[in-house]
Amino acid sequence: MESNANLLEKLSLSGHGHGHGHSHGHGQCCDHEHEPDVHIEPYTSSNKFADRSKFKVEFINDQFVELDGIRYVKYKDETQMPLIIDLITRDLSEPYSVYTYRYFIHNWPHLCFLAMDNEECVGAIVCKLDRYKESLRGYIAMLAVHEKCRRKKIGSNLVTLAIKAMIEHDADEVVLETEITNKSALNLYENLGFVRDKRLYRYYLNGVEAFRLKLWLN
Repeated sequence: MESNANLLEKLSLSGHGHGHGHSHGHGQCCDHEHEPDVHIEPYTSSNKFADRSKFKVEFINDQFVELDGIRYVKYKDETQMPLIIDLITRDLSEPYSVYTYRYFIHNWPHLCFLAMDNEECVGAIVCKLDRYKESLRGYIAMLAVHEKCRRKKIGSNLVTLAIKAMIEHDADEVVLETEITNKSALNLYENLGFVRDKRLYRYYLNGVEAFRLKLWLN
């Protein structure tokens, strides 16, 4: 069994302290573009995933990685679905239906990870990976961290695990949307190398605008 220090080195995790909440904040997780949108000058940041030779994460018994007392586990079966739904629903003002969760998790179970504090789920990420034009695009649909566990890098760790799983499946890029007012989410993703690709007007059902963030892996 490897030490936490070795696992941290493999993860190449961000050193910042933001492990906040979800990437969206509302019941809008579709990855199509809403009109009108405009291209804006991207935020410039380094891409820590550029060296693909360092992407592989070794899960202990192919089941979990433990960092700072939190166990990060791969999605295993339907018994974990209520844990994910309960955690993410706490943060959403417009909750998703159970069919939305099943669409993502059943089609891309290898891109879903949970953060466990003993038997309690304190973090979760749900993603997908499919073809977009000439690229294989990863999409972060949902990210949530329990309020009591924020500022412990749990959000950063979950995103890192998901991105590295996408790289293992030959992803070319990763995208997501987040509210322009969600400063903690912007900080989290930009510290991981994402840039602001587009501004989406009235993107969410409540009329709030969003940034589309993108991470290039090639």
